[in-house]
Amino acid sequence: MSPAIAPGLNPVTLEGSYRYCRQVARSRAKNFYYSFLLLQKPQRDAMCAIYAFMRHCDDLSDNPANSNRAKLRESIALWRLELDRALAGEPGENPIWPAFADSVRRYAIPHRFFHEMIDGITSDLEPQRIETWDELYHYCYQVASVVGLTVIHIFGFGSIRALLLAEKCGIAFQLTNILRDVREDAEMGRVYLPAEDLTRFGVTADQLRSGTEDDNFRRLMGFEASRARTYYEESAPLESLIDPKSRRSLWALRQIYLTLLARLERANYAVLERRINVPTRTKIALLLRAFFV
Repeated sequence: MSPAIAPGLNPVTLEGSYRYCRQVARSRAKNFYYSFLLLQKPQRDAMCAIYAFMRHCDDLSDNPANSNRAKLRESIALWRLELDRALAGEPGENPIWPAFADSVRRYAIPHRFFHEMIDGITSDLEPQRIETWDELYHYCYQVASVVGLTVIHIFGFGSIRALLLAEKCGIAFQLTNILRDVREDAEMGRVYLPAEDLTRFGVTADQLRSGTEDDNFRRLMGFEASRARTYYEESAPLESLIDPKSRRSLWALRQIYLTLLARLERANYAVLERRINVPTRTKIALLLRAFFV
C-alpha cells in the first residue's frame, strides 16, 4: 500500500527514486528485467520506473490480504489520484513517483495509458468470468497492451504502425501468461479463458480449479496457444519499427515469452499440476544471443 499523499513534500531525490525503482525491477520483474539489461542506462532506468508503477498496480489487486473490496477500491482510487498529482508535478511520499514522472516526461508517454492500466486491475476486484474472445481481448489490452504501448515510447519508434503492433504483442504476452496461470487464477475466482471456448471444448471452470487435465482440456489449451502464436507472428515486424538501439531488448523479451509458450506446448499443457517457467539460465542464454541479432 502506498503512503498517504503529501503533495510537494517527497523527501526522495530523483536519483534515490530511480535507485528504488531499479531495486523493485531487479527483485520482481522476472521476465522483463532481463530485457532491460540490453538497453542504454537512461532507457533502462525509465523501464524500471514504469515497471515499479505497474508492479504496485498489480500488487493492489493480487495481495490476498486485500480482502475488503470497499477498502481496496478506495486504495485504487487513491493510487489514481496520486498518479494524477505526480504527473502534475506534485509527488506524494511514495518513492516511485519522482522517477516515474521524470520518465513519463522524458519519453512523452501519453498519460491515458496509466489510467487504462488502473482500469485493468479494477476489473480484477470481483470474480472474473470472461464470456467471449472480444471480452478477453479487451482485458488483455488493459493489462498488457497498454504496457507495450507505453514501453515503445521508451524504445523509440518512427511509424504509427508500431502502436498497432505493440498492442498485438501485448495480447500475445498476456495470453501466454493466462495459459501458464490457469489453475492459480481459477482458484482466485478468475477464469480468463472465454466461456464460449470452454463450452466448445467441453471444459468447466470447476475442472480448472480441480486440476483435471484431460483431452478436452488439452485441446482447449492448444486452441488458445494457437491464438497466441498468431499474435506473436502478426506483431513480429515491430522489431524493425523501433529504434535500432532498442531492438535487442525487444527481441530478448519476445524470445523469453515465445520460449515460455513453447515449454507449455512441450509439456502438453500440464499447467494444472505445476507451474511452468523459463529457467534463469535460459534467459541469460537468450540475452547473450541478443548481441548477435
